[in-house]
This record gives sequence, C-alpha cells and structure tokens, in this order.
Amino acid sequence: MISDTFHPDQGAALAALIRCYENGGKVLLCGNGGSAADCGHIAGELLKGFLKKRPVSAELIAAVPEAAGLQCGLPAIDLTAHAAAITAVANDLGGELAYAQQVLAYGRPGDVLIGISTSGNARNVDIALRTAKALGMVTIGLSGRSGGKMRGTCDILLNVDADETYLIQEKHLPLYHALCAGVEEHFFKE
Repeated sequence: MISDTFHPDQGAALAALIRCYENGGKVLLCGNGGSAADCGHIAGELLKGFLKKRPVSAELIAAVPEAAGLQCGLPAIDLTAHAAAITAVANDLGGELAYAQQVLAYGRPGDVLIGISTSGNARNVDIALRTAKALGMVTIGLSGRSGGKMRGTCDILLNVDADETYLIQEKHLPLYHALCAGVEEHFFKE
C-alpha cells in the first residue's frame, strides 16, 4: 500500500472520494499544462486497475467472454481531454468557461471535482470549482504552498510545501497516487 501520510487533509479527500463512489457518483478533473496531464493520469488510475487486478463478474464474462480481460473501474472524467467541447466553448463562450461548461453538463450533487493548479489561481479551474460547489458537488484542490484562490474555494485543499511549478507537480504525484490507492483498496479488496 502506498503511504497516506503526505498531507494532513488527505484523509478527508479520501473519505470524500469514497463517499462519492459509494453513492454512485463520479469524479471530474481539470487543470492546465502539466496539471492537465495529471488529470489524465488520475483518471487512468481510477478507470482500471492501479495496484490490483479488479476482476469483472462471472456474469459479465458469461455474457461477453472477451470481458475476462477487462478490469472493474470507477467513473472518472478528465475534462481536459475533450478537444471538441473545449474548443467549441472557447470559441462560442470564452476559454475560461471550458471546464465550467463541462462541470455543468456532467456534474451532479455528491460528485467530486478535483481541480489542479500549481498556483491555485488558474481562472478556468476557479470558475469550474465555483460552478461545482453551486451544483452541490464536493471540490478538492491540489495546489502549491499558498493555495491561491483555491484556499477559499475548495472544500478540501491539498496544498504542498513547494513554490516552483515543477516541484509542486513532483509533490502532487505521490499525493494523488496515495488517494487512488486508498480508493482502490476500499472498493477492491482481495
């Protein structure tokens, strides 16, 4: 098991993710640049096996024999990956609304939005987080030391003790790996 001692609010973030999934919810993710890449990484760890194989049910395999190669997953949507939607919103509504528009379309009360911004001040992430809160979603932020605007917006802020972008990103990786491992451990006991 990956250590879960990276941040004092990590337990709260893990509990929020577990509660979301226990209630049939999903996780949405947004960020820019390297943080966008982290969004895809997190979604990938949740959508299929991370540290465990997560076998599918015998009933599914009986219906679709090829499904024996699949792994159970948890719904996670990387909002940075939808080029057609992002460019349509940027062209028609304004680039700063690209994530908020997707949050409005996909988000439901009890879902979680994870917003990643090394400065904590990315405008498009901030608008998405505020939209999520207005919809009754739980907001989790990953940022650098100060937390920026995220400090006042997120229900749970996982700010790391670094100020330079690359160092912040390096500290985010073990933090979100620990969250993914914790969620997987909860739902996929062997």
